[in-house]
Amino acid sequence: MQRLKTRPQFQAALAGGTVSRTAHFALHRLSLTQPSDTCVTPGEQLGLAPSLEQALFDLPDVWLGAMVPKRWARRAVTRNAIKRQIYNVSQRFCVDLPVAVHVVRLRATFDRKAFISASSDHLKLAVRQELEQLFVHALHLDKRQEVRA
Repeated sequence: MQRLKTRPQFQAALAGGTVSRTAHFALHRLSLTQPSDTCVTPGEQLGLAPSLEQALFDLPDVWLGAMVPKRWARRAVTRNAIKRQIYNVSQRFCVDLPVAVHVVRLRATFDRKAFISASSDHLKLAVRQELEQLFVHALHLDKRQEVRA
């Protein structure tokens, strides 16, 4: 699994569309096309430039990024804890995810009255459970689309 690093990579992934949502998170996906196995002559390479997505994501792999805006998680401790949970939970699901670019985005704040500590075990457990629900829902949709095709 590769990690997103640059702003254009995140912007391209967010433009791909939302695949799954929970109360606090959204999963965005941009599908990547597989490079062709045919041999290309130098004369044929002078045509159109590769698409933006191919230029940004040179490896055909599962790419993942985490967006935890300060707007929804004020404390850096909380933002970092949520990002760590995103990357840890996604490791379990990366085998089943399609070759695409994925961004998990925090889209709502966790109630500070319910989660008093910025990095409590209670908050980490709630984040982990919701992320697992997010990925399971996305994989379930993928399997339904495969059956229809």
